[in-house]
Amino acid sequence: MTLNLPISDEANDLLRRDPLALLVGMTLDQQIPLEKAFGSPYELAQRIGVERLDAAALAAFDPETLVQVFATPPALHRFPKAMAARVQEVCAVIVEEYDGDPERLWAEAATGKELVKRISALPGFGKQKSQIFAALLGKRFGVQPEGWREAAGDYGAEGSYRSVADIVDAESLVKVRAFKKEMKAAAKAK
Repeated sequence: MTLNLPISDEANDLLRRDPLALLVGMTLDQQIPLEKAFGSPYELAQRIGVERLDAAALAAFDPETLVQVFATPPALHRFPKAMAARVQEVCAVIVEEYDGDPERLWAEAATGKELVKRISALPGFGKQKSQIFAALLGKRFGVQPEGWREAAGDYGAEGSYRSVADIVDAESLVKVRAFKKEMKAAAKAK
């Protein structure tokens, strides 16, 4: 199990060693390519001059300044103002509920169902996004409480190539992109 996304080695390394960076990447993973979403935590850390992201520091960051950090070209997200606020909201929950330790979000979940429920309680994390993050944690980081695959739904299935949780190389990225394209086409056809 390892995380190896099609982003820089430094960005991958940060995601592997910094639970908040991983959570921020998942937070940003909407309406932009996954490379941008999961590469942005590294860029954020670089822009604010830190080795690791800190939930308390980000929650307390001046909101206008954080928007500027997000909006500086190249912007960290297509919607820098909204996503800077969303990252602060997620960090505030991590501070309030988990004493600033994002790893507690998943490490203390006794079951897969509880894991998905905890993730779903974060701002901006609906059912699908929560299941994808649970699958990512289970498949790439060994976070596998009882029933995690079932709780992650189709995203927990082995060899499903449905999400970022299934990307380990260029070939798997192509398969995930093909699946997403099929799903968009099916939704559009309805």
